[in-house]
Amino acid sequence: MRNNRQIKRSADPGLPQGGRISAAGSAALSQRPGKTLGQRILDNWQLYLLLLIPVVLTFIYKYIPMYGIQIAFRDFKASRGYMGSEWVGMYWFQRFFSAPTCLRMIKNTVLISLFSLLWGFPIPIILSLIINQLRFAKFKRVVQTILYAPHFISTMVICGMIKIFLSPSGGLLNLILGTSVDFLTESSAFRTIYIASGIWQDAGWGCIIYLATLANVDPGLYEAAKIDGASVFQRILNIDIPELLPMAILNLIMAAGGLMNVGFEKVWLLQTDLNKATSDVIAVYVYQQGIEHAKYSYSTAVGLFNTAVNIVLLLIVNKIASRVSDVEFV
Repeated sequence: MRNNRQIKRSADPGLPQGGRISAAGSAALSQRPGKTLGQRILDNWQLYLLLLIPVVLTFIYKYIPMYGIQIAFRDFKASRGYMGSEWVGMYWFQRFFSAPTCLRMIKNTVLISLFSLLWGFPIPIILSLIINQLRFAKFKRVVQTILYAPHFISTMVICGMIKIFLSPSGGLLNLILGTSVDFLTESSAFRTIYIASGIWQDAGWGCIIYLATLANVDPGLYEAAKIDGASVFQRILNIDIPELLPMAILNLIMAAGGLMNVGFEKVWLLQTDLNKATSDVIAVYVYQQGIEHAKYSYSTAVGLFNTAVNIVLLLIVNKIASRVSDVEFV
């Protein structure tokens, strides 16, 4: 074996006897040609072929339509096309900001999103911590299935269920309270209804990623904590929460990037003339102006403003998160 090693070393000009690499040998090793990008792609062509599919779909459905953003700065006429329509600059943005309901829509959008984030964001974390402590595997699976199920119910069905539960005549909530109040006509109750139903629908689904994170925790940490006399609460506080913190911060950054994106479908289905004071949001306004009234340039300008605010919020929250922790999204 020793002779074989000596032969291999002497055969390589960069590895002389004794295993030391000389300066000439280092230069020879550094000059060895590596694989080019084309060669690496050919070696792994199956993976690049799979990658090509989502890249093409993203380009077609996400980037090509961005060409149409220019109609926010034009008086768009379908008969004239993009380039034939008159350029009006910031006219549509000025018109939106001067609209009598502008401040109300921005306020409602921000408050619904902010309260949804404030109340809804911690719930999946808390659920994951509780489920992780369950020791009966069958019961744990049953609990997870029950919590996941509402996520697969369509928004239209959810809104139908909400209207039935809150019906002034025979609704479950009115039966419990002994009242006959039509809560959907109360503008003060709309945000609570929207946020509570959203938590019920998505909290179980949102805890999946946190449960996956906790599943990768070294069991030896729990055993060592038990030997040291740590209680369940202390193990959660000192092991589980620090493990979940990076993922929670990442999800918070992503949620902040969609802060202005209030779910259009649920608001549209639950909105009435009597609760518009709190349910009138930008997403519904864009639909009304663009689809119902065919004001394509105006609705595009409003939607572009909404997206721009989301991008700014994403960058701000990401910057703050990168300063207070090691987690950074962009």
